[in-house]
Amino acid sequence: MDVNAAVAAAAAIAGVLTGVIAMLAFRWSERDQKRPTRTSLHTDPVLPPGVDTVLSVLRSSAVVLDEADAVVKASSAAYALGLVRGGKLAVEPMMQMARDTRRDGEIRQVELDLPRRGTGRGEALAVSARVAPLGSRLVLLLVEDLTEARRIEAVRRDFVANVSHELKTPVGALSLLSEAVMDASDDPEAVERFAGRMQIEATRLTNLVQELIDLSRVQNDDPLEDAEPVRVDELVAEAIDRCRHQAGTKQITMAAGGTADLSIWGNRGQLAAALGNLVENAVNYSPARTRVGIAARRVTAPGGDLIEIAVTDQGIGISEKDRERVFERFYRVDPARSRQTGGTGLGLAIVKHVAASHGGEVTVWSSEGQGSTFTLRLPEAAVARDRGIDHDMPGLDDEDENGQPDGTTTVTSPYEPLPAPEVLP
Repeated sequence: MDVNAAVAAAAAIAGVLTGVIAMLAFRWSERDQKRPTRTSLHTDPVLPPGVDTVLSVLRSSAVVLDEADAVVKASSAAYALGLVRGGKLAVEPMMQMARDTRRDGEIRQVELDLPRRGTGRGEALAVSARVAPLGSRLVLLLVEDLTEARRIEAVRRDFVANVSHELKTPVGALSLLSEAVMDASDDPEAVERFAGRMQIEATRLTNLVQELIDLSRVQNDDPLEDAEPVRVDELVAEAIDRCRHQAGTKQITMAAGGTADLSIWGNRGQLAAALGNLVENAVNYSPARTRVGIAARRVTAPGGDLIEIAVTDQGIGISEKDRERVFERFYRVDPARSRQTGGTGLGLAIVKHVAASHGGEVTVWSSEGQGSTFTLRLPEAAVARDRGIDHDMPGLDDEDENGQPDGTTTVTSPYEPLPAPEVLP
């Protein structure tokens, strides 16, 4: 009996010791798991409080790198620009900047030209990269896309250069002609001839300045501030009357047709200037004794009915390479003919901006030797008034390196071209 009691006591003591040892081992293991290690610090970095929220609202592309150059956080814009691929920063110069900043803690900034993803034309993506330390282990990279700003600056620079060149030509001619008049003061015939040339150059200078003012106005003004229903018949009649003298001089017949009683909602002055520019171009670039047609019609579109006004001529036509550029400022298909007609190269640019600001577009169909058809496509008055016009449209402010809106397109006209030039009675 004493032996059995001793065995039972020993077993109880052994069980208690085993439980104590197991409990101590569990506590030790739990504390060891909570202790940070080099591996856990490397694989699971933590952003400082509030940084994640700030990065999510930044316009710049943001990338956070840890001490092993792995990406801890990257914005969607960074992926879109191709800065991050496979969890790594894909731009070596930026990676080197991050390493240098991690080493000495200095903030660095540099502008880089990066290849654009998804294009085979080798277009460069201009960016500004800024690297700064974020805490003791992380590095923050902010990348700003400068491509659009540089493109707009180039457009403005080219525009100023073109304006300077265009103004210099008539001003220089006036200066030379005035000297010729002074030298020929004793020759009445020479004075009369030089004075006539001075009037031509003065008129060209006046037209250029006026079209520059018109272009600036249609780009900056809101056409709906003074919007009203504008009858298409009245616009066509005004455009024909504007070009009646030039057409009569060249014996060009102008014919109007299409659907009657159509209206457009917009600025009457701008719409009249746009249609007048199209008709004037048609007359100026048409041979003598031919015909210019202006036709209007209503077409059905997903967003509501549109009014199309097509101006068709029997002129020299426009080549395929020139059709892509005719809406650029100061671009001329035939510079020699433009000098003869006094063209400034701004008329179609004005038409383009008027169409875009009124929620429409202008397109061109042309064939060399057969003539051209320019089509204004604008919302009908009731539709435009009811839904309003979206001024943040492609093509209104967004221009390419040549000053041409991204939304401008060249399409086949739905109108039948006029027959080949013929002598009209």
